[in-house]
Amino acid sequence: MIPTPTATLHIGFLLFPEVTQLDLTGPVQILSRVPGAKIHLVWKAIEPVMTDAGFSINPTTTFADCPQLDVLCVPGGVGVVPLINDPVTIAFLQKQAAKARYISSVCTGSIVLGAAGLLEGYESACHWSWLHLLPELGARPVAQRVVRDRNRISGGGVTSGIDFGLTLAAELAGEEAARLIQLGVEYDPRPPFDCGSPAAAGPEREAIVRGRNEKGVLLARAAIERLKS
Repeated sequence: MIPTPTATLHIGFLLFPEVTQLDLTGPVQILSRVPGAKIHLVWKAIEPVMTDAGFSINPTTTFADCPQLDVLCVPGGVGVVPLINDPVTIAFLQKQAAKARYISSVCTGSIVLGAAGLLEGYESACHWSWLHLLPELGARPVAQRVVRDRNRISGGGVTSGIDFGLTLAAELAGEEAARLIQLGVEYDPRPPFDCGSPAAAGPEREAIVRGRNEKGVLLARAAIERLKS
């Protein structure tokens, strides 16, 4: 039996320039179906924000107007790099995290949580090509689709945001509610290729994708060094 919500669940996603839109929209689609959920897409201003896919998404609220969130989530994308040294964004995350029930991320969003000091001593997932940066921010990297450590829940790269969303939905509303959401969105993945992880893809393909991500990783490392200096 699905519990009837007794209060609104405020679920907030950081929306920022060059976000990987599926990191955001995948779990948003899942969590928007949790009974009682109200989704907030939060950024500094209310103007449309350009994603890395070449289209924009509209924030629903600003840092200043955002209510206290029950769930705080930071998605990923190369746009996380400027956030590492952005005191306004970091301060917002720290303020919200102080009272949030769950502090979460998808893909490279965990790097931003780490930069805010919110993963110190916690296990966390991240995109496989950025995972090695987490120890520099006090986190313990775990190469899994979804990682749960106390009230920190993190998803791995991009598509794992859907798995993350269902995991969190079960936490918020129970497993049966999450199962019905999964059925409702027909999440029954059967990918045409077995190439979704470095182990499955093989070293040559891994090297190609790692090379494509190298610039962002190097920029993130430099930002982390500035943060620590």
